[in-house]
Parts: sequence; C-alpha cells; structure tokens
Amino acid sequence: MNMYKTALGVLFIVLLALTGCTRDDLTFDAPAQELRFSRDTVFCDTVYNQVRSETYAVKIYNDEDRDIMIPKITLGNGAASLYRINVDGKAGTDFTNIPLRKKDSLYVFVEIAPVANAPEAIAEDRINVQTAAGTQHITLFSVVQDAEFFIQTETNPNILADNTSWTNEKAKIIFGDLTLQKGKTLNIEKGTKVYFFKNSGLKIAESAKMNVYGELGNEVIFRGDRNDPRYDTIPKNWNGISLEKNAVLQMNYARVFGGTRGLELNHAEATIKNSIFHTHQEFGIYAINAKVQAENLVLNNCGEADFGIYKGGSYTILHSTLANYWSLNSAMPALALFATNEYNNGTSTETAPLTLEISNSIIYGKKENSIVFKLVAGQVFNYKIENSLLKYSSDAGFVFEANPNIIATIKNEDPKFINYFTAKMNLRVQPDSPARNKGNLIVASKVPLDIAAVNRTAQPTLGAYQ
Repeated sequence: MNMYKTALGVLFIVLLALTGCTRDDLTFDAPAQELRFSRDTVFCDTVYNQVRSETYAVKIYNDEDRDIMIPKITLGNGAASLYRINVDGKAGTDFTNIPLRKKDSLYVFVEIAPVANAPEAIAEDRINVQTAAGTQHITLFSVVQDAEFFIQTETNPNILADNTSWTNEKAKIIFGDLTLQKGKTLNIEKGTKVYFFKNSGLKIAESAKMNVYGELGNEVIFRGDRNDPRYDTIPKNWNGISLEKNAVLQMNYARVFGGTRGLELNHAEATIKNSIFHTHQEFGIYAINAKVQAENLVLNNCGEADFGIYKGGSYTILHSTLANYWSLNSAMPALALFATNEYNNGTSTETAPLTLEISNSIIYGKKENSIVFKLVAGQVFNYKIENSLLKYSSDAGFVFEANPNIIATIKNEDPKFINYFTAKMNLRVQPDSPARNKGNLIVASKVPLDIAAVNRTAQPTLGAYQ
C-alpha cells in the first residue's frame, strides 16, 4: 500500500511539472487588431512642484481569442517626462514584449511627479502602445502649478512673524500647522489657493488679523491638498482655520471645504460675506463666545452642525443658507444650527450670555430637526428669527407657535433647492419654492446683492441666492 501511495505521489509531481512546462511554453502571437483601453486620456489632478499626484490606472484589454505579445509600450518623453508609469507591476519608461493572455487585461499605473521649478504649466505626454496593427496612444494631461511651501518640523515652528500678503501667483501648501504670530496681519488676495496636507491647519494667534479678499469668480480657496474632484465630497482631509482670543477675520468670497472644522472662533471676531463652507467632519463654523456678522453665507454637509455656537456671544446671520444633507454617518446629528450658552473646556463648564439674530435665511436639512437651542438657566439667551424658513421639531429647544421672537417665519416647508448634493451643489431654490419673495425688504436693503451679485431689493428670496 505504501509503495502504491508513493507511486501516485511521484506521478502527481511529474504531471504537475509537465503542466507547468506547458504553461511556460505557451505561444504569444503578434496582435492582429488594435488593443482596447479603459480610457484614452488620463486627467491627473492639479499638482504642485515637488508634490506627487494620486496614482491613476488604465487597463489595456486583449479582445482577441488568442494570447498576444505587445511589442512595445513607451512613455513619450522618456526619462525627461514629468510622469511616471508602471506596466503590469514594473516601473520604467520603455517596455518590450509584454505578454497578454486572450480575453485578459493588464494594468498601467500613472502618476505625475513634477520636480522643483518644473517649467510646464500644462504637462502633457503620451503612453505609446506599438503593435502590428499600428501605434496607439493614451494621452496624459495635468496642470502643474508653482507653489510656496510652509512646513512645520521639530526645528521649524512654521510661524508668520511679520505682516504678510499672499497673492495668487503661487499656491500655498501647508504641512502641519502654520501660525500667524500675535498682533500680525495676513492679507490673502483674490484667487489665492491654500492647500493643507492631512492633519494640517492655519492658526491666527491672539489679536492677529486675517483678511480674505476674494471676488465673485475669483474666490480664495481653502481645502485639502488633493485636487481630484472625488476629494471635494470627502471631509477630514485637513484640520481647519482657527482664531484665538481677540483675533479678527474679514472674509469675502471664500470657499472652505473638506476639513474637520472649517473655521473655529475662540473668543474671536469675524465678518463673513459671500462665502461657502461645506463637507466638514464636525462643523463648518465652530464659535466659542465669538462675535460674528454673516451675510450671504452658505453652509452644507457637516457631521455635527453647519454652525455650532457655544458659550454665548453675539451673532447676526442675514440672507444665509444653512442646509445640512450630511450622509456619511447617520448617527451624527447633522444640524444646520446649534446654539447654547455653555462650553466645556475639558475641566469645567463655562457660560456666557448669547444674542442671536437670524433674518431672511433658510435653515433646513434631511433630519427631522435642523435647529437646536440649548438654553442655560440663569443666563441670557436672546434670539430673533424673522422672515426665515426652518426645519423644526419639538426637539428644537424652543416653541415655534405664538413665539414673539419668531416673526413671519415658515416652518417645515421644503425650500426646493436645485441640488443639495455636494458633488454638484447648487443651493439656489426652484421657481416654485416657498422661500421665493418672502424676505423682509428692510433686511434685503442691508444686503442688496446676493452671493452671485444679483439684486434682491425688490422681491427678496430667503437665503443667500435670489
């Protein structure tokens, strides 16, 4: 019996060896027809000198009913190219005799890695695929932008120690935290783009000032460092912008998205106009005993709340749209607005008076309730909501009906946004929206142009868009 088992084992090994030899000796023919690609153009995200892009994949398909040998795959500009490719697991610029089984495919991975001071604003190259049927190509395309880097290390605290102005000539790339020193001023001119690596942020120290001078169509951008459109709808790519005690922010036409807390105001002051905050893990704006004047402000898609107010303060919100359609974690409250007199500093609870005025605005979202007031006994909580539209339930912390602080305000009617999904966000309202022509004329005269510079003084629509 043992001899029989031994003989079977030897036979199995021999058969396996023969089978292996047969696989290695397969014949690969020259392609008789053109190859098929998963895409003929690879658009890489905008990149900055010395910063690699994401890795992109292209598949090459053999649609023939036989195994083929691709004679040559090359990167057009060779070693001088700003691109790097990997063909079927091997990196290089020139590949020959690449086997491809019948009805199978192989991967080509692509990234762009511009060197310092790369001369090209538009980086274009080709992956050339040579076969007997002819030469085919895949176009590679990206924008390379010059950049200025601010890198925090153990030996470099990354501090702006002087009054500073940023222009749109170079993108600003921030690693770690960049801090504007106490009492200094940072001016950010129209069209400037500020990008943050993971766990990075911008800190405005005590009594410092930041002025953001964006314009319609030439906004100032604050976002994570990846420009690929899929990152536009992903939060927590960076930390946020924070202002310490007595710091002052003047912000006009800014876009702030993809962070943890877009803007944090700790006993600071801010005037925010014509700006959009969206897709933040916790808050679009997080305010601790702050003073805020907001006009034509748009917020959406924040896990905790679009606007979180703690330990009181003073807030005026005019012609703004606070929508929240957060869908990444259903357990999060996803409020449009939360306001309370109290704040837990980690060791104790602090309280202070709160004054809040909301006029000609929309506060709405997908949850049953989009607004919560948490009043603290013994503290002043003054609020007025006039000519606005609210998503309201009994969990809001205040009574809606017969409330003298709520004036000419609509409850629980869908504002009919054109598109509230952040990938193609358009929080204008449709022609038959209940928010149409419901604004207070006196309030509208204070903010005569909407966020798109459309006049609203005749029949003002609620929210940031006329």
